[in-house]
Amino acid sequence: MLLTLQHAIERDAADPLRALRAHFAVPRAAGGEPAVYLCGHSLGLMPRAARAQVDQVLDDWAQRAVLAHEHGHRPWITYHDALAAPTAELLGCRADEVAVMNSLSVNLQLMLASFYRPAGLRRCILIEAGAFPSDRYAVTTHLQWHGLEPGEALIELAPRAGEDCVREQDLEDLLARRGEEIALVLWPGVQYLTGQAFDLPRIARAAHDAGALAGFDLAHSVGNMPLPLRDTAADFAVWCSYKYLNAGPGATAGAFVHHRHFRSERPRLAGWWGHELATRFQMPQAFRAAHGAAGFQLSNQSVLAAAPLVTSLGLFREAGVQQLREKSVALTAAFEQLLRARVPEAHIITPREPAARGAQLSLRIGADAQRAHRVFQWLAAHGAICDWREPNIIRAAPAPLYNTYADVFTFVTRLEEALRSA
Repeated sequence: MLLTLQHAIERDAADPLRALRAHFAVPRAAGGEPAVYLCGHSLGLMPRAARAQVDQVLDDWAQRAVLAHEHGHRPWITYHDALAAPTAELLGCRADEVAVMNSLSVNLQLMLASFYRPAGLRRCILIEAGAFPSDRYAVTTHLQWHGLEPGEALIELAPRAGEDCVREQDLEDLLARRGEEIALVLWPGVQYLTGQAFDLPRIARAAHDAGALAGFDLAHSVGNMPLPLRDTAADFAVWCSYKYLNAGPGATAGAFVHHRHFRSERPRLAGWWGHELATRFQMPQAFRAAHGAAGFQLSNQSVLAAAPLVTSLGLFREAGVQQLREKSVALTAAFEQLLRARVPEAHIITPREPAARGAQLSLRIGADAQRAHRVFQWLAAHGAICDWREPNIIRAAPAPLYNTYADVFTFVTRLEEALRSA
């Protein structure tokens, strides 16, 4: 049944997660009405209670100053450690395999320093063609750091001619052919441009069968899709928390390290905050890593940048990962059905299978890039917030924590108007 406005209103009224929307601040359109915000894949909305969490940190700073490290409402020394358990619930892994720290790119650099160890013929890194620039920059940096030429040691797997998405079978075939050359597979959980979600256990298994390590960039996965890191056997993963995790711009990111690496002699770029807590403040000369992923921390962390994450993780716990996924699948399916029926000019490059996508749909708007950009600008001017990727891609994501069926219906209606106007 094609979604109508009345049907959308009825489905929203019956939504068991409908109360969660009130916990978020929704931007206003020019006329003062709530905007249609489908940009949670780029920056999640602010949880209203995040302000109180930040204020609590500021109050502790004002009232206790340095004493708040040990005697704050949430003591600062262990502030990030307390976020590991609820984050691990979203990742599907052990709490001691998670460190909430730094930014995504810093964490990726740290993980590459430890897990990319070229030796002999096995020196290549495999990524997807069109990877997010930070990932590619980090990878080429480490290849050059080891004296290797990216043109020779970087392998990029592209979709087949005429296709938008990478076939996992092609990745397996490549690993079977060239596995002895590949030291590391660095792959996204969800590809940022197309919105394609990958079978992470399958990819990690193929990498390990070829003798390579497997690392994942989960920037567009965490908070978007259920993650089975405990089942993937991934060696490491990294993510940010300002997209679907709604922790705010520049919020503290995270890293996962599989527990089989805890006792290994794998080198790392060490910092004081990664030293074991029991002796950290004795200022020892010799580094002694804290247990688990926490041993990869560097400096004492920005509590202000982590405070909003406390609120957001609480909302995820309240909603439940499975309920959120069920709503996401249904909401994205309704969005796709409407687009195909009413806006055939918007070619959806995201896979149709629910298991192969999260909340995001990426739309290629015709062949005229200038006209496509006018469509995007019209949407923004009329309170429909999505995002733009060159040359003619609009990405829109109905996030189940706060988006509604009415949002989806209204967005498609405005996209029709935008295409007529452009």
